[in-house]
Amino acid sequence: MKKILAIQSNALNEINIETDTTLSLALEAQKRNYQIIWYETKDLNLINSKVLVEGKKVRFYDKSKKFYKVIKTIKFDLAHAKVIFIRQNPPFNMDYINSTHFLDHIKTKKIINNPTSIRNVSEKFYSTKFLRYMPETIFTKNIKQISSFLKKNKKIVVKPIHGYAGKNIIYINKTLNQGILKKYIKKFDHVMVQKYLYKVQEGDKRVFIINGKVKGAIRRLPRKGSILSNISQGGIALKTKLNSKELKISKIVATSLKKSGIFFAGIDLVGGYLIGDINVTSPTGLPQYKNLTGKNLAIDFWNELEKLK
Repeated sequence: MKKILAIQSNALNEINIETDTTLSLALEAQKRNYQIIWYETKDLNLINSKVLVEGKKVRFYDKSKKFYKVIKTIKFDLAHAKVIFIRQNPPFNMDYINSTHFLDHIKTKKIINNPTSIRNVSEKFYSTKFLRYMPETIFTKNIKQISSFLKKNKKIVVKPIHGYAGKNIIYINKTLNQGILKKYIKKFDHVMVQKYLYKVQEGDKRVFIINGKVKGAIRRLPRKGSILSNISQGGIALKTKLNSKELKISKIVATSLKKSGIFFAGIDLVGGYLIGDINVTSPTGLPQYKNLTGKNLAIDFWNELEKLK
């Protein structure tokens, strides 16, 4: 019987062959004799209790400008896939949420990450389980609460709860512009507010968690004049190791994520603190880790995945 990997993601022509983790996972799948069907959320249909997609049968190629070939378009029942990846990029909006409801109809345990778990594990709110390992943090949409928090901490960072890729993060230093903040909250509703960590200037550490295990980390250094370490915001990936405190925190979060049904995640640490970004929708960074260490965590990913029953 053919082994089928179905990948729910963005358009094929949006893949960055230098940085895309999904491509790394797909290439390793092909080495293990999986055929790949690629589709987008717009291709999902529920008809006669079956989740059907209009996807593309694809072959990927490593280290090539022409890195994929569409063999044919195909109508496919996702129940026949051995493995399904949810790998489309945020925002975590209603389209994203609706796609998880479609996939809840499929009984296989090998949907990575589990669609119900993706809905339940809010990437910012989930960190409230670990506040003792975080800088002082509140969640609110109350201007007075934010003003009081600023007065206490002097410098703060405000993030949308469903923000992603370092977008729409604001840094407030002593003076609170209530007009700007009101517009910000009107747009994003409840926000995450944290004490600013000076160590962010030295970058953050993105930790890779696979099946409840801490598999490695990279350091992401912000570009000059920025507090944003995300690669998509100009951050530079550097080789690093976790110290004992960072490893302890990472293992605690990893164990919790596995219990919550999350197989693959990325968490971020700054100065020995968890900063509350727990990426479960579309974790990235594996190509950078491979380039820096020579170790291909896509192999570890598939080894762990094929252990699942």
